[in-house]
Amino acid sequence: MRESEEVFVISVAAELAGMHAQTLRTYDRLGIVTPRRTRGGGRRYSRNDVELLRTVQHLSQEEGVNLAGIKSIIELKQENARLREELADAQERIERLERTQRASRGELVHVPRSTAVVMWEPRRRRKAQ
Repeated sequence: MRESEEVFVISVAAELAGMHAQTLRTYDRLGIVTPRRTRGGGRRYSRNDVELLRTVQHLSQEEGVNLAGIKSIIELKQENARLREELADAQERIERLERTQRASRGELVHVPRSTAVVMWEPRRRRKAQ
């Protein structure tokens, strides 16, 4: 969480999510929505936490999912988001390497760190005079 990010105390977060503060404490205890903590132990909820609370409420009340199911759904969504970020980063690295390869018109070869590398280009044939 960035320092400039807006955060809410538990009572405000509960009101924004349309829940009772005790429900937020239960979700925190169960690891469903875990807010940041102050040095004194006070809970601080971000906008993302409030949106997650609304999602939990929807899954529970509208979809009839129990808390264990909700926790699994949230964990899977978070893992999915993390994996998508990793994939995007890997694709970006691959594109960068391909651009480098095209620009150098050479080959990319893995060379162990303990190996010396010598760059060699064949001489161009001289035209007969």
